[in-house]
Amino acid sequence: MKIFLSRDSASKALGSEEVAEAIKAEAKARGITVELVRTGSRGMIWLEPLVEIDTPEGRLAWGPMTPDAVHRLFDLPEDDPLALGPTEDLDWMRRQTRLTFARCGVIDPLDLAAYEAHGGLAGLRRALEMSGEAIIDEMKLSGLRGRGGAGFPTGIKWDTVRLARSDRKYIVCNADEGDSGTFADRMIMEGDPFSLIEGMAIAGIGTGANKGFVYLRSEYPDAIEVMREAVEIARAAGVLGPDVLGSGLAFDMEIRVGAGAYVCGEETSLLNSLEGKRGVVRAKPPLPALEGFLGKPTVVNNVISLATVPVIFEKGAEHFANFGLGRSRGTIPIQIAGNVARGGLFETAFGMPLGELVEDIAGGTASGRPVKAVQVGGPLGAYMSRDEFDTPFGYEEFDGQGGLIGHAGIVVFDETADMLGMARFAMEFCAVESCGKCTPCRIGAVRGVETIDRIAAGDPAAAPLLTDLCETMTSGSLCALGGFTPYPVMSALQKFPEDFAGRREAAE
Repeated sequence: MKIFLSRDSASKALGSEEVAEAIKAEAKARGITVELVRTGSRGMIWLEPLVEIDTPEGRLAWGPMTPDAVHRLFDLPEDDPLALGPTEDLDWMRRQTRLTFARCGVIDPLDLAAYEAHGGLAGLRRALEMSGEAIIDEMKLSGLRGRGGAGFPTGIKWDTVRLARSDRKYIVCNADEGDSGTFADRMIMEGDPFSLIEGMAIAGIGTGANKGFVYLRSEYPDAIEVMREAVEIARAAGVLGPDVLGSGLAFDMEIRVGAGAYVCGEETSLLNSLEGKRGVVRAKPPLPALEGFLGKPTVVNNVISLATVPVIFEKGAEHFANFGLGRSRGTIPIQIAGNVARGGLFETAFGMPLGELVEDIAGGTASGRPVKAVQVGGPLGAYMSRDEFDTPFGYEEFDGQGGLIGHAGIVVFDETADMLGMARFAMEFCAVESCGKCTPCRIGAVRGVETIDRIAAGDPAAAPLLTDLCETMTSGSLCALGGFTPYPVMSALQKFPEDFAGRREAAE
């Protein structure tokens, strides 16, 4: 009997380790040999711990499983309320286009043979037969844009590093996933770490870099453990090292752990931290692609950007580019959180309307109340109202609505949400997390909290002052922390004026 059970952090938090022990105990009591495969998560967090049983008809899903209900797995009653049927036939799975997350939840994340059996290393082997220029051309043709938030074309960034003259070049993976409502980076590192390793190796070969670093946040202990073990396995198998898969080309990497500063998600602050310096933002230019880690040309890409590279080389750039809309090509792993009935990770081609994601895929609010606002793109993302639910999920489409996709996390709020309070939180968050290097962010965020408090107290002059302050922060801040904080503040003020006017009227 073969049983699959997630070892993902979310699954553990919901009791997967207790379920694993119960499965082993039940098998021992019945005298049955069970092969328990610990996988990543399928992304259906509301069904975790999710157990899958291998059958001749395919894998059957059971969940959310509890230790007390484990004995029913061995009897397989068809009418059991926890029996969900074939995993791939579940609506959440059937409606996705899984490219980056194709293996996540399917295989043991540290089984390199299983990774290869499911298409792994095919992209790297193809890349090893190509010139650096051809690798970059393939990336440009794919249309992949940075999945960390900025949406910058990945191929152009790689080409800048490839063409730079230097004795050393580096690939740096930004795994400092600090945005609220985001967990895709963690899920791929815990559930399919070899995809990230393979993507970094392809990036190194394409740009001429032979050393890589994963800058991973300390709040992700499971991801740190899995990534470190995966690097050792890859190195032992010749996927990393002085002779990558017998090609004669070198690429190796190591895991570095940050100390939890939100601003280190900004690439230059991350590089300072990686060098052992204080995590403060650098002025640009020079760009990291020309003077990055230790002053050398450096590719800095997000986890999902790099983990998507192998599938582009395995299936071809045109295959990947055929998904999406406009300049938003391929698929995007959308992280659904907040007040929702069904939260989790849903990978789909760009273009699905926001309302369909919230009302249909996520099932509306968990509270049963109407949706009031959806914040897209983390704590610095704009709030979208129900009037904007027809907005397709795409970079330019969200920009046209005054929003941003960011790391593609969406957080849902029902009608009880206090939007003035949410705007104040954005300013307070910026004030706390600012590195302190530039005045608009360091001082502006503090003044922003004070100004919103004046609005709450009924000061009629405070709202125009807040607007002016946000314009200064947007145009004058050194990085996106201060520059994007006005997105949630101004969207709350403009789209939900009743939450601000009500405070003034009450004070009067």
